[in-house]
Amino acid sequence: MMRVDSDLRLGILEKVGIYSCRFGIQEPKVLLTTKEVLEMPKAITQGRRTSAYKYLGVSYMQHNLVFINIRKIPDDKTLENTIVHELVHMRFPYLSHGKRFNRLVRQGLAGKNFKPYRKRAKNLT
Repeated sequence: MMRVDSDLRLGILEKVGIYSCRFGIQEPKVLLTTKEVLEMPKAITQGRRTSAYKYLGVSYMQHNLVFINIRKIPDDKTLENTIVHELVHMRFPYLSHGKRFNRLVRQGLAGKNFKPYRKRAKNLT
């Protein structure tokens, strides 16, 4: 289990910055403890507030916020996977877990760069 200290926090923020850039998305705010999740306004963390502790990570997409549950993460590899997994949610909000999602996580970990996300224009007919 990892413990949150300033070095770990800085390392995580650095990774989030690098991967956000690769995914062409705005860097999200990052929470690392369930205490930080509970300190956020209820409206922001609604839906995954008290259950957040069960997961390795949670994306609050509409608020550009990510929770990386350091207490549940055993090692650096899992940490990196979790960061990329949550950022794939941010970059591909219409995609649910599955083969394509997992492929995007692997591509992200391998260093692939993606075009910035743009909401698809709705046909006005």
